[in-house]
Amino acid sequence: MLPRFCLLLITLVFLASCAMPPDSPHFQPSDNLPPYDQDSFDQYVRDTRAWIADNRAFIGDDRNLEIELNAPFELRPDKPAKRGILFVHGLGASPWYFTDIATAMANDGWLVRSILLPGHGTRPADLMLPDGNDWEKVIAHHANLLAAEVDELWLGGFSTGANLVTSHALGDEDVAGLLLFSPGFYPDNGYLFLAPVMAHLWDWVDIDDEDNIATYQSLPTRGAALYYRSVSAVQKNLETARFDKPVLITMSQHDSVLDPSATLDAFQTRFPNQQSRFVWYGDTPQELDDPRVTALASNLPDRRISTFSHMNVLFAPENFYYGEKGSHIIFDNGQDGISPPEDTETLWFGAWGQIAAERYHARLTWNPYFLDLLESIREVTGEG
Repeated sequence: MLPRFCLLLITLVFLASCAMPPDSPHFQPSDNLPPYDQDSFDQYVRDTRAWIADNRAFIGDDRNLEIELNAPFELRPDKPAKRGILFVHGLGASPWYFTDIATAMANDGWLVRSILLPGHGTRPADLMLPDGNDWEKVIAHHANLLAAEVDELWLGGFSTGANLVTSHALGDEDVAGLLLFSPGFYPDNGYLFLAPVMAHLWDWVDIDDEDNIATYQSLPTRGAALYYRSVSAVQKNLETARFDKPVLITMSQHDSVLDPSATLDAFQTRFPNQQSRFVWYGDTPQELDDPRVTALASNLPDRRISTFSHMNVLFAPENFYYGEKGSHIIFDNGQDGISPPEDTETLWFGAWGQIAAERYHARLTWNPYFLDLLESIREVTGEG
């Protein structure tokens, strides 16, 4: 969603027109948002699943699967856990985005929880409903719940979720470390500051067919404004504070949404812990002199991969939906005027907007280095 948002935002600066949604439940908000301040995580999950069942604009016939992929979840290890991690997804995404990492960490003995940001899980129009504090409050509440059950609390986030958990961690001494995947600290878009103004002028930035059961394809301007709020907060916090505890950050050199170099600079100056690691997917950055940074090649012709995308780091190649042989392929990848091949065995994969002669690039949605990522997590968290 974010790559299209950045492109469309620039266009909308020069075109004083508004997107008109079709007459569809996807573009009509629910009556309310579910509560998120229950006294137990189990009750929160039950209440949220029931709300999703009642309010979701379903896409396919398997309603149970759609609820499963959008509901918050918990994974407990076989033995009582001393360490816990709370995961927070990105704009338009879902708690399920952490399913592969969560499974591996639970197998390693962690108590793992993944929450739903208000406005997600049902229909894109529900991103019109959260107020400015809902996302911060849901994280604070569930961080406190988890901290009461474990000796050591970690937070993890993807994209917008990484912004939110970083801001929280800089003010919460209980947080022992961070796992940040494609953190949205520094958008590669000079017009993002206009998002709050746009939210008062028209309702929608982007309208698309809703064909992905784990991710919104359309974006209301209210959602864009909330993303900008997370960016402003984390940048302000990182200007005045450092996070001295361990952190893992991953970033694709070819991320179409963010400024990867700015994120790498922030890692080197604002995250000084020597146990921290930065995994860079792409060419080794020039003049890099930080042993905490690992560069992994993102051009893998033998697997028909040209570049890594904003989202692919989270998913194992075996993932049933986004994996190498998964059931969902994101063909809409910023290549207007080019038709995808009928034979998917000739598809190439890359970041949003990847264009090459005689090759159609779908979005890369899995991580060929997924097992290496798990080892990096173990190293940063002291398990390796």
